[in-house]
Amino acid sequence: MKNSKIVVVLGAAFLMGVLPSLAVSQDKATAQEVFAKVKEAANALSKTGDLAQFNQKQSPWVWKDTYIFVEDCDKNVMAAHPLKPELVGQDSLSIKDTRGKSVLPQGWCDAAKKPSGVWIEYWWAKPGEKEGSRKLTYLLNAKGTPYVIAAGIYDDQTSLAEVSQLSNKK
Repeated sequence: MKNSKIVVVLGAAFLMGVLPSLAVSQDKATAQEVFAKVKEAANALSKTGDLAQFNQKQSPWVWKDTYIFVEDCDKNVMAAHPLKPELVGQDSLSIKDTRGKSVLPQGWCDAAKKPSGVWIEYWWAKPGEKEGSRKLTYLLNAKGTPYVIAAGIYDDQTSLAEVSQLSNKK
């Protein structure tokens, strides 16, 4: 009887440790989803010019553990951010990652204007967290606008070369 209680307690402890990580892994955006969503958002912004939709937490542009944000290449400022409204209007090059490095590298606007867009890497806190995690972000110009649409994945394993293959295939 005593042994069966120990087995039940150990089994419950194991499940309490494993199940939350399984649930979290199902809520992680993939590079393919980010690529598709950024293209969709760029098309929507090209047609409407409406930035407001990208400043809303409750929108199709916020999903799983990621979100769309928008940069203005003409003014070089953050144009829309659904989770950090305090970043809107800030100089894009002055925004630092959690390691103190500029999030956007020199030439990012020109790279994002290529038909394939560009993937970049930096360290950023996941929504709801304070510590930085490695983030791979895809940037693509919204045609006919000064805006670049972006979203990313938090991933310690995937290389920039691997995610770049997604955009090179179109």
